[in-house]
Amino acid sequence: MDLGLAGKVAVVTGGDSGIGKATAEILLKEGAKVAILNRSFDEIDDLKAFGDPFAAKADITSLEQVEAARDRITAHFGAPEIVVHAAGITGAVGDFLEIDDDGWMNTIDVNLMGTVRVCRTFIPAMRAAGWGRIVLLGSEDAVQPYIEDMPYCACKAGTLNLTKNLSKAYAKDGVLTNMVSPAFVETAMTDAMMRSRSNERGISMAEAVESFLAENRPGIEVGRRGKVEEIAAVIAFLCSQQASYVVGSNWRVDGGSVSTIST
Repeated sequence: MDLGLAGKVAVVTGGDSGIGKATAEILLKEGAKVAILNRSFDEIDDLKAFGDPFAAKADITSLEQVEAARDRITAHFGAPEIVVHAAGITGAVGDFLEIDDDGWMNTIDVNLMGTVRVCRTFIPAMRAAGWGRIVLLGSEDAVQPYIEDMPYCACKAGTLNLTKNLSKAYAKDGVLTNMVSPAFVETAMTDAMMRSRSNERGISMAEAVESFLAENRPGIEVGRRGKVEEIAAVIAFLCSQQASYVVGSNWRVDGGSVSTIST
């Protein structure tokens, strides 16, 4: 399928690893001009095999840095038409009564307010052009609570609400916003979780993953972690011309993890 992305200017936040990097790769393969907005760029040289990605260093907790990155991207490629926001952190975890205000606020500042800053920065040029795609990375946690991850869950629920609100506000201007919600994908973030579990229990990484699936994610019907390429393929579709009637939706790519039929 031709996604109609050749020549489109796309920004991928968090594009140096994981889902963001896999998305940058598929967009480059589709002929898009890809800028990666990230705090560091240790792992993007291999993307040059698929195109010529542009590195725009910025911390999404700073509006000024995000705006400066936008200006550099615009000078290099032209105004961005696609934004895939994949940057984020696990944030504060543990018992609700033991997570302090700083833990909550740091998680919110990166995961929710970072999303707000990125969208606020890039939407105006899309509106002016009359065409744009925004894909926000959510999580199963937006609709399925995990009590050890309350700050992260709250941020992803907020991102889901933001997705619907942005779609209502700007779809009439040609700017379509959607969300993709993965569950337990094989990334550096979940690798770190599994290494910690492995060390705590004195078991192998494979055993850590297997036990986590059984004890913490029994709803994942396919019985494995997801692959970043599986998430990126859905994101690329939502960026495309073919997704012109998909607005304000939440696409679960979660192996069946979420049990409810509601969003």
